[in-house]
Amino acid sequence: MQQSRFSDIRYPTDIKLLNEAREQTEIVIDALYQQVKEQLPKKPRTYRREARTAYLQIAKQRKPNSKKIRKAMRQQLGYVRRNLAHIDTLIAAGAELSELKKNLYRNLLVVSEVYRQQQLMYEQGCHRIDDRIVSITQPHVRPIVRGKSGTPVEFGAKLSVSCVDGHAFLDHLSWDNFNESGDLPHQVELFKSRFGHYPEAVYVDQIYRTRSNRAYCRNLGIRITAPPLGRLVPDDVAAIRKQTLEDAKVRNQIEGKFGQAKRRFGNVSHLLESIVT
Repeated sequence: MQQSRFSDIRYPTDIKLLNEAREQTEIVIDALYQQVKEQLPKKPRTYRREARTAYLQIAKQRKPNSKKIRKAMRQQLGYVRRNLAHIDTLIAAGAELSELKKNLYRNLLVVSEVYRQQQLMYEQGCHRIDDRIVSITQPHVRPIVRGKSGTPVEFGAKLSVSCVDGHAFLDHLSWDNFNESGDLPHQVELFKSRFGHYPEAVYVDQIYRTRSNRAYCRNLGIRITAPPLGRLVPDDVAAIRKQTLEDAKVRNQIEGKFGQAKRRFGNVSHLLESIVT
């Protein structure tokens, strides 16, 4: 199995996200004020320089402690809250959100949800919330904890892909985290619907080698590329290693498809697969 990060976003932190949200609200305020500057001769004050300075003070620190981070969070939440209130004031004065550019209006909606999530996590003193937004420009991207060395958290979609005779089939795509081992029966049934019969063998990664998947394949007479459970008989070790090597060679087809997806299709993320032949 190969997992890869494809989402083109900076590694998100709450401070960075709130700073970006604040900057987006300032752009919206500038645009809305142009619509009502005759009714409101003085533009609402956003304290953008002070807010930027406060953000840089924490962002430039190598390892700020939790107390400093929480203080910076409170400051940035306050700036965003004030700016959102200014936006409501401008709308009440006659400004129309429909006059904003499409992407700017979309970002404003995302910022409102980001503020709600961050404010709730700040009040509860936690770092987890359902459907957490980690990118204003790509709000559909979700953090997925992988626990791998160097990249414990990855961002993007998860895919279950099968490959048959050099042709790849996208069997499951989700921006929410899921256990890919449960996709094997579904993928096998998709194979039957496409080709009219069950596969002779399935070449899978280790995560698919669960007891339930082994039993499922055994009942259908399908060979699953998984070593037998329990202690191996010494006389069978050499044969099992040889078979494992041959299975890995077949399964390399799907690795090539991942490489093709990385080079050609940049919006794909975690490629989690089972190759079926």
